[in-house]
Amino acid sequence: MRDPNDLTIISRRNLLHCAGAGATALALVSLINIPFTEAKTMPNGADNFYTSDRVDLQKVTFDTQYRMKVAGNLFTPKALDRNVRTPAIVVGHPMGAVKEQSANLYAIKMAELGFVAMSIDLPFWGESVGQPRNAVAPDLYAEAFSAAVDFLGTRPFVDRERIGGIGVCGSGGFLVSAAKIDPRLKAIATVSMYDMGAVTRNGYNTSQTLAQRKALLAQAAQQRYQEFTTGEQIFRNYLPMQLPADADPVTRMYHEFYRTGRGLHVPEGRTPELTQNRTLAGEIKFMNFYPFNDIETISPRPMLLIVGDQAHSREFSDNAYARAAEPKEVFWVRGANHVDLYDRVDLIPWAKLQSFFTQHLSA
Repeated sequence: MRDPNDLTIISRRNLLHCAGAGATALALVSLINIPFTEAKTMPNGADNFYTSDRVDLQKVTFDTQYRMKVAGNLFTPKALDRNVRTPAIVVGHPMGAVKEQSANLYAIKMAELGFVAMSIDLPFWGESVGQPRNAVAPDLYAEAFSAAVDFLGTRPFVDRERIGGIGVCGSGGFLVSAAKIDPRLKAIATVSMYDMGAVTRNGYNTSQTLAQRKALLAQAAQQRYQEFTTGEQIFRNYLPMQLPADADPVTRMYHEFYRTGRGLHVPEGRTPELTQNRTLAGEIKFMNFYPFNDIETISPRPMLLIVGDQAHSREFSDNAYARAAEPKEVFWVRGANHVDLYDRVDLIPWAKLQSFFTQHLSA
């Protein structure tokens, strides 16, 4: 196995790297005013708010087993023959994001390639229900993927035996968690996957000590008293609207996407400051989340893990790959960091996703 730091690497199976679709015109969409100087830093090919005249959009809602309404955007090819049952894909957004951030882009592109595709808002986020807002509930996040399969599999134009999923960032872990107990998910693809449990317990590259973890738990426990007494959530504000001068590189990377016209989206009834942010008292629930335990039981259903070779988060895909059973593959995208694969249409390997789902969701 070759080191992904060697930029000559293609993938663990030496498949051809495909850079995907060509760059499209930039879509600078935002609900607040963004200084022009920020717009000029837009990376090449970034097109988070991509739209297409080749697909139809239907806004939908459906219930989870807990009778929680999940909101989705259902994209279908304009040329879809509704008398034929077509394979479908459910797409989940990054943790703390909404379907308008990355998930819509992936769903639209997959619909352009002939699939029925649906982006969803996880419970407590975006247009999906759940109180309090921005709550952390990984089991309910995973359930949303199974509920999406319920919905898709009961559409007359969808083949319920050919449903797959794409999970971006944190949704990669939630999709894996769902797939372990839901064999209706026939093919699993993750992009810039995060294991939200591992990063909360251990930090990046296991940099957080047990003593530091216990200190966070103690702080969160005290904040629960305050939240219970006041009825007000205490948000961490780890991604402020104004980038601090001493911000670390990972924070800068996220800020470039979530806090500028590149990717900022403010759901109705929210304020820009509260998008992305979570409470510490909620965040620590991820410490009980172990999405890669028993990941090998997903086999023989296939897994594709797409990762930028410059991504700080690639440790999570490495761990998942090591623990998963065949068939499995890691596909390295040269020169891409974690966020690049949210929206850079010139780097996202669309052709690889197309071939993966075409092969594994075949009749």
